[in-house]
Amino acid sequence: MTSHAHSAPAANAAARRQNLSKHLGDALLKGVCALIFLFLLLPTLVVIPTSFSDTQYLAFPPAHWSLRWYVAYFQDPEWIGATLFSLKVAGLTTVAAMTFGTLGALALVRGRVPLKGAVRAVVLAPMIVPHIVIAVAMYMVYMKWNLLGSLTGFVLAHTVVCLPFVVITVSAGLQKMDPSLEMAAASLGANRLRAFRHVTLPLLGPSFATAAAFAFITSLDEAVISYFLSSSTEKTLTRKMFEDIDFDLSPTIAVVSTLIIVMSVLLMGTIEGLRARAARRAKA
Repeated sequence: MTSHAHSAPAANAAARRQNLSKHLGDALLKGVCALIFLFLLLPTLVVIPTSFSDTQYLAFPPAHWSLRWYVAYFQDPEWIGATLFSLKVAGLTTVAAMTFGTLGALALVRGRVPLKGAVRAVVLAPMIVPHIVIAVAMYMVYMKWNLLGSLTGFVLAHTVVCLPFVVITVSAGLQKMDPSLEMAAASLGANRLRAFRHVTLPLLGPSFATAAAFAFITSLDEAVISYFLSSSTEKTLTRKMFEDIDFDLSPTIAVVSTLIIVMSVLLMGTIEGLRARAARRAKA
């Protein structure tokens, strides 16, 4: 009786210490995450106000607020040309990466591919290999093939870089999906193509949207490879930004950065909205 009376307070004290340790650990983790988030967000909070400066140079905080550099950006044919070219490259790259990446994910997840581990490593290699190495290799090849500064050359290069993101994202969606759904469609008379189109594709919609967003943003933001492959007439937005930093550092850089940030936020917000709606439909 006495031993039970003594053990109960000890057990309660141990439980309180355990709960306290858990709460302290959670608070510490949240604090570290908040610091990391602020560290990543602060440059953005500096760039956006700087784009509204009215001075000839980058200044934070702006002495006077103005849309001067936004007007200058939209009236400059070089900036607009580089922007449109980058959007074209990113769009075509997204289509190519989604096509080949989806086929690759299907083969790696559902297919019987010899040396599957080695094939996966090769497909994912562009995520590990430094982009400067890829850029130098492609520059040497493109010089022989006369692809420097060409739309085809940019799309091929960016597709190689974006492919791993598509393969990983679509593979994750395929692994979560129940294969019996396709089998049920086949048992009802649907061939493999029809089952894929009417069953697999709708279920993979959120994964496709996420993969496409990753591919588009990665292509639009790619700087190292684009710097090597650009020509004097055809250059991407990132190459134009590097040139402006070297020769004419002005708040136009902040304007372009702000537009890219806004585009990325809108794109990812749309994707998250689609994913949330798909999750609600699945629960219903």
